[in-house]
Amino acid sequence: MFKRENLPAEASIFAVFVGIAILFEVLGWVFVGKSFLGNVQRLEIIILQVSIFGIIAVGVTQVIITSGIDLSGGAVLALSAMVAASFAQSVDAFAPIFPQFLGLPIIIPIAIGLAVGAACGWINGAITAYTGIPPFIATLGMLVTARAVAVIYTEGQPVYSLSESFTVIGSGAWPVLVFFVVAMIFHLILKHTVYGKHTYAIGSNEKAARVAGINVRRHKIMVYTIAGSLSGLAGVVMCARATIAQSGMGTMYELDAISAVVIGGTSLFGGRGRISGTVIGVCILGVITSGFTFLRIDFYYQEIVKGMIIVGAVMLDQRRQAKQRSRA
Repeated sequence: MFKRENLPAEASIFAVFVGIAILFEVLGWVFVGKSFLGNVQRLEIIILQVSIFGIIAVGVTQVIITSGIDLSGGAVLALSAMVAASFAQSVDAFAPIFPQFLGLPIIIPIAIGLAVGAACGWINGAITAYTGIPPFIATLGMLVTARAVAVIYTEGQPVYSLSESFTVIGSGAWPVLVFFVVAMIFHLILKHTVYGKHTYAIGSNEKAARVAGINVRRHKIMVYTIAGSLSGLAGVVMCARATIAQSGMGTMYELDAISAVVIGGTSLFGGRGRISGTVIGVCILGVITSGFTFLRIDFYYQEIVKGMIIVGAVMLDQRRQAKQRSRA
């Protein structure tokens, strides 16, 4: 006989996911006269829609486990997309950004996009680690700065005429594959490596981690750099999928990523969370968004429900923390 305590932490989150999906299935038959889950194309669209901010969420999970926060994911995505796309234009592009760098091998714009994201993440980490400025403020500053630089980079003009070899990254199921591969890699890293142990240790008790010999500053910079790199990767995949890069890309994606992480069971107090939970959280947001669209409910009501879910998840986390303190 299974006890609740023996179930994995993600079991309850997955149960919520299944419950929400079934709810929309019932509401679909009642109000629309159609099946929500029976439409394979709709399910494919859900996964494609969430895969981009899901990549960001994998990085944000690691940041939040260290008791940090990263509000810059969407803006870093846009900047990385703009810069990567400018090096991914085809040889027949009209008015290219860099005429001398047309038709480059696909690995170059990808590497540049990742590097831009990593640089932004490194700055976030360095400011947080060495100045004592709260991560909320540091990453909020990066959000504003990266979005502004993305506009300045091409004077507000989109970057188009991307090479076919580059746009393949965003075609078909590639975005979903990238998301799940990234999630699997970092799930294993957090679970089985020293990097993961240090990440959890810093989030649980930073002073104790420092006494234990962990270089907290260096590790925080590493975590934020990884988060920035994943935002850069999301930018590369997104502009490849859209076959165009614009400075407004990824707006509010940072909040969607944080929402998915919190819904997935990662504690905002740090020290607890799993990538597997985040993946389920990403899927929950995807089902909610698609379900509301399916029922023809206004976008703003979707945001209200998302906000209520986030607040509810945080309240549950606070209760869980309080119970753990009382037991201690």
